[in-house]
Amino acid sequence: MTTTVDPAFWDRLADEYSKKPVDNPEAWQAKLRIHKALMTGTERVLDIGCGTGSLCLELAPHVAAAHGLDLSPEMVRIARDKAKAAGADHVRFTAGTLDALDDPPASYEGVSAYSLLHLVPDLDATLARLFELCTPGGTFVSSTVVLGDSWVPYGLVLTAMKWAGKAPDVWSLKRADLMARIEAAGFVDLQTPDVGASSQTLYLVARKPA
Repeated sequence: MTTTVDPAFWDRLADEYSKKPVDNPEAWQAKLRIHKALMTGTERVLDIGCGTGSLCLELAPHVAAAHGLDLSPEMVRIARDKAKAAGADHVRFTAGTLDALDDPPASYEGVSAYSLLHLVPDLDATLARLFELCTPGGTFVSSTVVLGDSWVPYGLVLTAMKWAGKAPDVWSLKRADLMARIEAAGFVDLQTPDVGASSQTLYLVARKPA
């Protein structure tokens, strides 16, 4: 469910990715403020597609436990090193896919997917599994690239980049369709706060009915 690309693709990017500053620092900070405000300090949270662990470590002071999941062992290695350096013993990172995760239903009061849903080959299955893992009343937060509403032929560009080994599979999701599929998975009270991100990014907060 996580991606159709071999983990080696992301492994090759891991070191550079870990050092690269975020593209829009103001939007990133706005997302963090909203996300952290959802936490009370007692939550167990899961972040899929965690990369080198930035979100989990930002949330760490505000939650009881955080679990980051990523396809890339090298990304996870860097994330673990960062958690150790930060003394964040309640944060763990796992290399693998969401469908292979053996956590039981309702394991987490918060689930999130940043910069990931446009990469998964089976979006509906991914959302269904996140809904299952979320506790009743828990939160779902995502930040997703939505290229489907743009007039720019991103599909052609991304296909060429993929052939050149420079990009993974990227699905050109539409904003309205993504929101409808999140609702179809069972999440409610969908909110799309303005965080100052580009129009090609959908930041969304929802919850699982109590």
